[in-house]
Formats: sequence, C-alpha cells, structure tokens
Amino acid sequence: MKKNSICPKRSKRSGIRKGSITIGMDLGDKTSHYYVVDSEGEMVRESTVATTKKGMQQRFGGLPRCRIAIEVGTHSPWVSRLLSGLGHEVIVANARQVKLISDSTRKDDRLDARTLARLARIDPELLRPIRHRSEKVQGDLMQIRVRSALVDSRTDLINTARGLAKSIGERLPSCDADQMGVGKLAGMSSVVVEALTPLLEEVEGLTVRIKASERKLEQLAGAEYPETELLRQVSGVGPLIALTFILTVEDPNRFGKSRDVGCYLGFRPRRSESGQSKPQLGISKEGDVYLRKLLVQGAHCILSQPSPDTDLKRWGLKLAGKGNKNAKKRALVAVARKLAILLHHLWVSGEVYEPLLNSNRQEKSKAAA
Repeated sequence: MKKNSICPKRSKRSGIRKGSITIGMDLGDKTSHYYVVDSEGEMVRESTVATTKKGMQQRFGGLPRCRIAIEVGTHSPWVSRLLSGLGHEVIVANARQVKLISDSTRKDDRLDARTLARLARIDPELLRPIRHRSEKVQGDLMQIRVRSALVDSRTDLINTARGLAKSIGERLPSCDADQMGVGKLAGMSSVVVEALTPLLEEVEGLTVRIKASERKLEQLAGAEYPETELLRQVSGVGPLIALTFILTVEDPNRFGKSRDVGCYLGFRPRRSESGQSKPQLGISKEGDVYLRKLLVQGAHCILSQPSPDTDLKRWGLKLAGKGNKNAKKRALVAVARKLAILLHHLWVSGEVYEPLLNSNRQEKSKAAA
C-alpha cells in the first residue's frame, strides 16, 4: 500500500506534491537532507539531494513556488541564490539563534531539516533569518579574505621562526612583519641560518603577494566602489577597512538608523537581566568577525598618540581615563562601535567629515553664553 495514497497527485519530476508546501533542508557538504510538510503541518516527503547545482535544480526546479528554509553555512550563499532564481521563497536561518536546533540533545540532519520546515511553516521570524550578499559582492569580498589568509600564514611563519631561534638561545630582531626576511639572520649561528632560511624565504614571498593583493584591492575600491572615499575621510580608516565595510554591509539602507550597525556587527552588550539583577556583560560578538577585528584596529589607530585630534579620539580617551587595562579595552571596543556608526552615517549622507564638529559646537555655545 502506498503511503499518503489519498493525498493529491504528486509531481512526477520531483516526487513532491504540488500545493502549499514548506521545505526544511539541512545542507551537508556532499548531500543535504530535506523534509517537506504541507499547509496542515503533515509530513509529505523526507529524502536527500546532492549538494550540487545540478542536483538542486533537478530536485526543486520543477516545483511551483514554495517556502524553503536552510541553515546558514558554507553552501548557503549559492544555494539560496539558486533556489531564489528558481522562484522559491528562501529563508536562510541563523541556527545558532534557534534553541530548538542549537541546543537539541538529539541533533542530526533529519531532525534539523524537520525543525526548519515546521518553524518556517509557522513563522519564519522564529528562524532569525539572515540575508546573503550578491554573487558579485561575495566574489570581491573573497579577495579580502585571501589577503587575510596570506597575512595569517605569514604571522604563523614569523612566530615559528622566532620560537625556534629562542630555543637555542638566539633572537630575531624586532621589526614589522613586512620587513622580516632572510637578511634578519645576519650575525646568527650557522645552525640557525641553515634551519630558518627556508621559513624566512617563504615569509618574503608572502610579503610580495600581500602587497600585490593590497594594490589590487585599492584599485578595486577606486574603480567599482567610489563610496569608499567617503569612509576614508576618517583618520585610521584606509582602503582595506573602507572596502570591507562597504562589501560586508552591502546595502546601507538595510538599517533604519546608523546605530543599528553596531548591533549588526556584534558590538551590542549582551544582556542577562532578571529582577533587580542587571550584570554588566561583554559584547555579543555576533556578525562578521573579520570586519569587527578591522574596526578595532582602526580604533587603535584613532586612540594612538600620533593620530590627529578628533571628537572620536577625545571621547575614547575620556572614556578610558586613567583606568586599568580592562577599562582601556572597553574604551577601544566603544570607539570601534562609534567608528562603525560614523562610517555608515557618512556612507548614507555623503557628508564631508568634520573631525571636531561636536567640540567646535560646544565651544561656540559656551562663547555665546
């Protein structure tokens, strides 16, 4: 006897009934498990599909428009674009925010797909949906990630070389990473020179590739993202931070106000309030890790002694005061958050940046009084 034999006729091509259906799909590296429910929440089909463009097109291309929920992950960007192109309503769920998935004690692909389908049928907002970037923007952002990977590899090699030299009583001289090379081995023992030369030659090669990557990114920013010039008005913001900010946010109008950017990038303080208890917690650290890291680096530059005098610098130094190390770290994060808000405001408004706008206004007010 056929299961669900009294149900409406199934599509011959897909094996899934036509009508109002919702699909939850747990994306795997090679195969993905999907679970289909109808408008009443009854299970229609449960199966797997190859995690390839051809497999997805064959399985879901013949279906009428339906709602498909997938988890955010490595494959979710291209899968969401492909399914949307086939006419489906695609929901990319932030599973880390869904306790039914992230905290489940029976977590597996089948149950995740089932949970996604049932939550998407009831209320998509329960899945804390996110929006993926366009293919063009993701490709440009990939060039930034490649540079980051090269920098990380160079840092690992330099740290390895320094550690090995120390193990036999030698020390490589202090210098910037782009200055490190075979020449720094001068005056060291033959054992160290022979052992570390291959490492430092690789460091020199990585430095050449990193500089070439940086030139390419600067050309990309100037040619295709002229709005980066608005962001680069701020001291401490170079082409890398400006371009990464533009590509990560992609659409400045996605936020109702610039302050929302701080929450989007994980600078919002976590909350765990209960009754009269309101403990101070760290930031949520949600959102893009790499951009948050770059903004903190930009905040370092803004608060450094040689940097020009600005409202943001004055505010950050006042916040840090003469506090301890933790107070200075909190001030650094706060400046990074303010920097993100400022960059978004400049992007949306197109204004000319005035470093001491607020300070000058206060001085004029005092003079008038």
